Amino acid sequence: MDSVLDDIQDLNLSYLLLVQRLLSEDRATAMFRLKMDDAMADLILSLSGKQLGRLARTNQLLCRLNFDNVTQLERLTSNPRDQGLGSSHAALLMSAIGAGAASIDARG
Repeated sequence: MDSVLDDIQDLNLSYLLLVQRLLSEDRATAMFRLKMDDAMADLILSLSGKQLGRLARTNQLLCRLNFDNVTQLERLTSNPRDQGLGSSHAALLMSAIGAGAASIDARG
């Protein structure tokens, strides 16, 4: 069990560092991708390394999958479209999730 907890804490720290990097490099895009408001972005950017480490040391994951139901994940993983359109389709599905869309019509 200690190994799983260590892995969770490592993942949390990596995730927080990635979030800070994304926000520093392109704040608007990062906020959109992370479904984050200005106040949260400001707070995360202001955290020191020590604060990030303290926040990461929890037994709960700080990140989660952005899929509300199995259908959304199935559409991304079993889509017969070519790879070029697949990433665009994934981006559209993920943005719709953040916008609070109940469902996506995945025809054609």
